[in-house]
Amino acid sequence: MRILAVDAGTGTQDILLFDSSAPPESSLKLIMPSATAIAARRIRRATRDGRALVLTGVTMGGGPCTQALDQHLKAGLKAYATPDAARTFDDDLDVVQSMGVTVVSEDEAKRFEDASHIEMADLDLEAIRRAFAAFEVDNDFDGLALACLDHGAAPPGYSDRLFRFEHLQRVVEERNDLRAFAYLPDEVPDYLTRARALLGSVDTDVPIVFLDTGPAAALGALQDPNVAQQDEQLVINLGNMHALAFHLRGTHVYSLFEHHTGLLSSEEIESLSQRLMAGTLRHEDVFGSHGHGVFYVAAGEKPSEGHPFVAVTGPRRAKLRASALKPYFAVPHGDMMLSGCFGLVWAFAEKHPQHREEILARLLPSAR
Repeated sequence: MRILAVDAGTGTQDILLFDSSAPPESSLKLIMPSATAIAARRIRRATRDGRALVLTGVTMGGGPCTQALDQHLKAGLKAYATPDAARTFDDDLDVVQSMGVTVVSEDEAKRFEDASHIEMADLDLEAIRRAFAAFEVDNDFDGLALACLDHGAAPPGYSDRLFRFEHLQRVVEERNDLRAFAYLPDEVPDYLTRARALLGSVDTDVPIVFLDTGPAAALGALQDPNVAQQDEQLVINLGNMHALAFHLRGTHVYSLFEHHTGLLSSEEIESLSQRLMAGTLRHEDVFGSHGHGVFYVAAGEKPSEGHPFVAVTGPRRAKLRASALKPYFAVPHGDMMLSGCFGLVWAFAEKHPQHREEILARLLPSAR
């Protein structure tokens, strides 16, 4: 069973070709620039060349490409975007137009022959296939596991940060398990527009699963034997954009918080984590400092009085290298950068039970 796992982040897109016939450590891996970073480079090239932009394709992650577009517009250059591509920058097209972007139809977009045309998408399977082919790797796969962070399409005037966090909270309330964040394509809520666009970019007919990047990283970290053997864990994923912490007993959630990594010092991450474990961190403390929020499960779900084992993953984990938390840097199957992808493979096994035994026999042999 060969599963292609793609974790679409802000700085990188992490790619794993998992093969159940071999040890996970020998799986093929790529750590490449994220789709939004690639789009940003293309936008900046158009800016340097003094050319107008035409953005087509689908809704994708913002961040770097949003910053590049802002610089393009500040340079006095034109930018046009089809509706789906424009929603990369804001779900409200009026807001996008107020930025200086002209929203046009697909047919109108084709008329700008002298402009720089950029197709927006979080997933480029053809590029991945070409990369594998360059090394004589068979690029067929039996399943696809995809992750991105989706704020969701919040109603006009409603906080994107709060809307996303309410989604995380709702999932845990409905079923308290990290694996509950995994969706089959037809289960993805309509409001997760980036996730649905990501799935819509798939050009092959294979079984698929979608999982948010935060829970994916946590599920991956739990595959490190040193993390898995603990009774309780605080798993902190320090991504390039978001910091998400789960207080867990295995895949069972006691509490969580989400913030923005770039807004937090090492000391602030440490303080938030300690207060979460103590149960004293308030939602207002996080949301009021431009984070997303805090959620605790019901009173009957309180963790033990002991201090949980602190495991950290993510590309910005060095922020806690000298922390008083004394964190363990999780390396599932020997590779921290693939935490999300290994979590995706676990989610795929859970959502496609016909393949569960074969996948978990390789992925989680000690748990069997």
